[in-house]
Amino acid sequence: MQIYIDGEYFDRDTAKVSVFDHGLLYGDGVFEGIRVYRRRIFRLEAHLERLYDSARALALTIPHRLGELATIVSETVRRNQREDAYIRLIITRGAGALGIDPSSCPRPGVIVIVDDVRVYSKELYAGGIKVMTSATRQVSHEAFDPRIKSLNYLKNILAKIDAQQAGAHEAIMLNAQGYIAECTADNLFVIRGGRLLTPSPQDGALGGITRGAIMQLAGEARVPCAETHLTRFDVYTADEAFVTGTGAEIMPVTAADGRPIADGTPGPITSRLSEAFHALVRNEGEPLW
Repeated sequence: MQIYIDGEYFDRDTAKVSVFDHGLLYGDGVFEGIRVYRRRIFRLEAHLERLYDSARALALTIPHRLGELATIVSETVRRNQREDAYIRLIITRGAGALGIDPSSCPRPGVIVIVDDVRVYSKELYAGGIKVMTSATRQVSHEAFDPRIKSLNYLKNILAKIDAQQAGAHEAIMLNAQGYIAECTADNLFVIRGGRLLTPSPQDGALGGITRGAIMQLAGEARVPCAETHLTRFDVYTADEAFVTGTGAEIMPVTAADGRPIADGTPGPITSRLSEAFHALVRNEGEPLW
């Protein structure tokens, strides 16, 4: 494994960051999770645009132009020679003094990790997962815009702990108004009356890259799709439900808070969109080598 850190490559055992890095000390930084399919990086530009948006919102200057960072990511993938992989791209505030003052960090850190993909089992993709509603709420826009993909994922971790302790695979996170925002690491979709519905960023949903691809594919398949307010009632009474994410891709949801969704099996629209997504990711873009 070759890991890029600030202009150099290291193996797993020698790759290190400073204990004074504010990404470690305070979660001050941003990141992206990106997939490689058949030597193709899926929608790298879209991921980088979101990364730069998140960094700008934190007044964090990435020390490379977008095109330069794309080259760094691509070269790191080439050096690791994985047909299929998961990329973790991290920008930290950098090493500085103890204390939260970002001006003590003279240069942001850039890290690119390319590793094996860890996903759900084939059995779960075939049968679906169980979700539950976490008591941990999505952060309010009044405090911090959830569209920023920052290194601070503590609320998501707490919700994931809730799911594990309840015997579920994922947790739904509500916003302060009680509307569904997203899951701990995924966006949520429901299908009601042939319409595909998903929470909007205004309700706390991250603008997921996989989410966007699914909405695009739904349009091509003439499945009406809309962002809207969703509550748990919409999940409980859905005809189908699924989550999307870079790691999960498309995962059917067949039970929520102990209630089966429809007949408790993945539905036909979910299956159609899953097939279309897998065809898309394996053919979009040019192979890196």
